[in-house]
Amino acid sequence: MEDALRPKLRPERPAVGGFFTDKTRAFWILQGGGWLAYLLLRGLSGIANRMEPGFLLPALLATLTGFSLSLIMGSAYRRIITMRPLMVLLLSSLVLSAAAALFSVIEVWAHAAFYGDGWQPRGVEYLGAVLLDFSVLGAWTGFYYGINFYLLLAEQSARMVNVARQANVAQLEMLRYQLNPHFLFNTLNSISTLVLLRQTERANAMLSRLASFLRYSLVGEREGLATVAQEAEALKLYLDIERTRFEDRLRTRFDIEPQVMEARLPSLLLQPIVENAIKYAVTPSEDGADILVDARRMGDRLVITIADTGPGLGGTTGGTLPEPSESPPEGTNVGLANIRERLAQAYGPDHRLELADNEPHGLIVLIDIPYQTEANDAGLGSPRLAMGASPLPAAPVTGAVGASQDE
Repeated sequence: MEDALRPKLRPERPAVGGFFTDKTRAFWILQGGGWLAYLLLRGLSGIANRMEPGFLLPALLATLTGFSLSLIMGSAYRRIITMRPLMVLLLSSLVLSAAAALFSVIEVWAHAAFYGDGWQPRGVEYLGAVLLDFSVLGAWTGFYYGINFYLLLAEQSARMVNVARQANVAQLEMLRYQLNPHFLFNTLNSISTLVLLRQTERANAMLSRLASFLRYSLVGEREGLATVAQEAEALKLYLDIERTRFEDRLRTRFDIEPQVMEARLPSLLLQPIVENAIKYAVTPSEDGADILVDARRMGDRLVITIADTGPGLGGTTGGTLPEPSESPPEGTNVGLANIRERLAQAYGPDHRLELADNEPHGLIVLIDIPYQTEANDAGLGSPRLAMGASPLPAAPVTGAVGASQDE
């Protein structure tokens, strides 16, 4: 029980995957590879211009100078990048200009000392290569800021997705834990009545079933998922509790295809529908009512129908669930708002929830969702599992419950 009540939302540190998973490693690969390409380019340029082999030494010194200066620039940019945009532009320009001037001085000196045939630069001549060096370091600066802003944006996007996911999970959990207080009140009242009548065995059995049902409602998976088999067992526990109250007036039948037993859906999704059927079909009738739970696979869809032999819709909704802004007919809105919201949170527009009259009388509730198992589902806890609607197959929503049997 402690595990069930322990907070499940833990902050996750957003990370950028792929090449930039290890940022330090990625930096040194790009840094080393970039300046090695610079040295290779200068070497090939010298060979193409038929320069003597001695030009390689000043080219190597220039490359090492650029490599070292870019490290110093990177250290300065790490402090600048978090400032306001105008300050980033101004300070980066100053750092770039100073580094380009120093780069030019060292490069011109190296060229004169090792390849200049006795020529000695003076004064402003040391800035003879400043435009080229400014371009090289400017390109390095552009790559540095571009990559770092990309990483910052990716981390912020991952953080926003994580926050949205946590909010989505919290909302799904809140909706999943909304047990109808009337059910608890009626159950506890029935147990109290059995105790007063000294029917201790029945009271104890009812308490055990209630405990099992509540345990199922509290210890579901983090994303609030359950298999069809687990959901059916929870419904049977719930119906056993209600059958203690209604006895033979509550007649149920489960018609579930074996191949959908491992299909997954939001846990406790069907209980409010069955509770609605009991409240409006079984309770007001002296003869009670039949309730059928049907689940089957239709292509890549899981189609679940719950039918009863109660009063039905009366033909006022045309087979579609009323919008929240509308006034739904009496007897169709208990728990359905919860189901609508949970389906929207879990599947986006890729679901269908419809109501229709059963023949000759009663109500059918149809739920049409993607068929998912533990091996192939995408996780209902993530925000907006379905980004767009996929075609929904036509599924029948009419038909009689037929001969029912207790199960």
